[in-house]
Amino acid sequence: MNREVREFRRLERVCIEQAALSTMDLARSGFLKVADDCRIAAEAIEALHAPRGVVAVAVRALKLSLTATRPSSRH
Repeated sequence: MNREVREFRRLERVCIEQAALSTMDLARSGFLKVADDCRIAAEAIEALHAPRGVVAVAVRALKLSLTATRPSSRH
């Protein structure tokens, strides 16, 4: 996970640097779009692996315990 995030962040920086060096508007906007996509990908990976809050864990545990103790309606 960390390796993927680092790689997307590195690509984001490279694209921003290339956009700054670009003399053509189309190339500059393309580099900035790719940099933005890399940032979004890195943030998505970080969000997937972010530690959950205590409340979220408690709510999930409560939901699991309620569904486990609920009698089945199927016979």
